[in-house]
Amino acid sequence: MSATPSGPPNEPPRFEVPHGLPMFTGSDPATLAKEKAELADLAKGGVLKRWRWYFSKSGPGWMQSAQTLGAGSATASLFAGAYLQYDLLWVQPIAMALGIVMLMALSHQTLSTGIRPLSAMKTYTNSALAYTWVVAALLATLIWHFPQYALAAGMAEDMINAATHYRPEDQPASTGLLLGIAFALLVIATACVWNYARGRKGIKLFEKIFKMMIWLVLAAFTVVVVLLSIKGKIAWGKVWTGYTGFHVPTDEKGFTTLMGALSAAVGINMTFLFPYTLLARGWGKEHRGLARFDLLTGMFIPYTIATSLMVIAAGATLYDPAKWATQRMSPIQAASMFQEVLPIWASRFVLGFGFVGMAFNAITMHMLVCGFAFCELFGIEPGGWKYRLACLLPVPGVLGVLFWNKMGPWIGVPASAISGILLPIAYIAFFILNNRKKYLKEDKPRGGLALAWNIGMLIAIGVVAANAVYYVYMNRGFAEKLWTALTGQS
Repeated sequence: MSATPSGPPNEPPRFEVPHGLPMFTGSDPATLAKEKAELADLAKGGVLKRWRWYFSKSGPGWMQSAQTLGAGSATASLFAGAYLQYDLLWVQPIAMALGIVMLMALSHQTLSTGIRPLSAMKTYTNSALAYTWVVAALLATLIWHFPQYALAAGMAEDMINAATHYRPEDQPASTGLLLGIAFALLVIATACVWNYARGRKGIKLFEKIFKMMIWLVLAAFTVVVVLLSIKGKIAWGKVWTGYTGFHVPTDEKGFTTLMGALSAAVGINMTFLFPYTLLARGWGKEHRGLARFDLLTGMFIPYTIATSLMVIAAGATLYDPAKWATQRMSPIQAASMFQEVLPIWASRFVLGFGFVGMAFNAITMHMLVCGFAFCELFGIEPGGWKYRLACLLPVPGVLGVLFWNKMGPWIGVPASAISGILLPIAYIAFFILNNRKKYLKEDKPRGGLALAWNIGMLIAIGVVAANAVYYVYMNRGFAEKLWTALTGQS
């Protein structure tokens, strides 16, 4: 592990600042050296040639898509379409754009210095803030792991029922089927995550798998929307207005839906994982353009397309403000309702596969977050058997297939509140780091670029802070309800 002294050049170092992830990048130094040489040549060539090369080497941005396109995004998108039809189509692209501003700042910092984010935050901002950030990312990941299994297993069970008409006759049989599906997903996800620890070749294979998974998810939702369009169910003029009208609902339910869509784009655990996946690839200063390209093509575009397709599909078939003003929606319920206007192969299987793929992607990314976060917290070099075991921390999430409906309201609210409050604080830390010359030295943004970047980051901070305040305000009675439930006293 390479390190940099934190003290002045003529004084002995007070502590070491870890650089890079040598357990990952050390496996194939020749390929990495060749990649850097190719980047130097591409800098002299045309844009299209550079973009083609970038696309072939991209990966960490696609992993961010795999993480954010989970149960939360699916539920938020479907409900937005069912309750407000196409009115909120503008929200998720804007939310993701603001998140990418911050992630680009993170990539610039990490690739310019090579310093691991936790160490950078400890050294150049505040140790307590740094550890709180990692613990919050770990906590949010562990809690939001449960609904991913609930969605994946429930959707898989629905497809089995639709294909075979088999429905368990009693509760033990139903429980066994759901747990069987969940453990099968766990085995596959574990194999994928442990393969990631096999060095550069393992990382490339891992990224290719999830690129393919995201393309398949996009294809599934595209098929559904194309079929709905052929049937004349989609008013494309209203869709266009949904992107350009910037409608803001005035009723409480609608405004809460808008805020939920804003918060579903980038989570606190994503801000933790992304820079570590860059270091695992061995990327450095030469890769900064590639990282920005990767975020735009691997994260912004897939997320925007997937969430837009879900909103459009729900808006075309499930739109009923009066009904959804008093009811909640699940993707499983939505798939069954789509069957009223679509053939069963599309409504239950194609759409169902899309939802299972989204949940599986999130499950795997959550395991990866836990592996890196646990190792960083306890000073373990990521990549060995301890790292692999740390990736299994979210395994209890398989019980989400049984308990999420009951436990969700009790642990989901505080988890969202903690994450929502700490995300703007983490954003502020990234803003400080992006403007700290002692940290970035000659790579600190300057001039018009610095001004534009700072404005974008401040807008992002303002949006996530407003969302956090609103969320806490809307759930201000939760503590009292929890106390009453636990003690029986009002």
